[in-house]
Amino acid sequence: MLIDAEDYQRILGDELRKLRRQRGWTRKELNQHLQSEISLQTLATYELGTRQCSVVRLVELCVAMDELPQDLLAKVHRRVFIDEPGRVRVDLRKVIVDDQPELGSLRRWAEGRLHQGGDANHEVQLDLPALDRMAELCGIPTADLIVRLRRLGAP
Repeated sequence: MLIDAEDYQRILGDELRKLRRQRGWTRKELNQHLQSEISLQTLATYELGTRQCSVVRLVELCVAMDELPQDLLAKVHRRVFIDEPGRVRVDLRKVIVDDQPELGSLRRWAEGRLHQGGDANHEVQLDLPALDRMAELCGIPTADLIVRLRRLGAP
């Protein structure tokens, strides 16, 4: 199994940001709960997934937010590697840049969805009824749409 390090780091950052926000904390407030000194810029780059953090730093962040590091990593792992049963994970950014003419309706939907939720919410999981409707809009069989979507998600 190949690991897309950039994708993994981005999802880890997203999960760190979710944890902080669940506590209602700003980055500055999180920083005050940390054992060591970290700049607010560094915290921001961890959350954006543009900077890797050491294992010790990750544990420190988790402890400060009362989260077990293994639970946080399990959330990241699920998002990176596992589709929920009966669902297909779709990266809206990849759908938008895809040029398959049959997926034009799906592309327009993905653009609207990204515009609503922002880039942080670029991954969605589509269930079978949603896939059936999307396939109908695209004029292709559902099984064909699923294969195409999974190809878009392949590293």
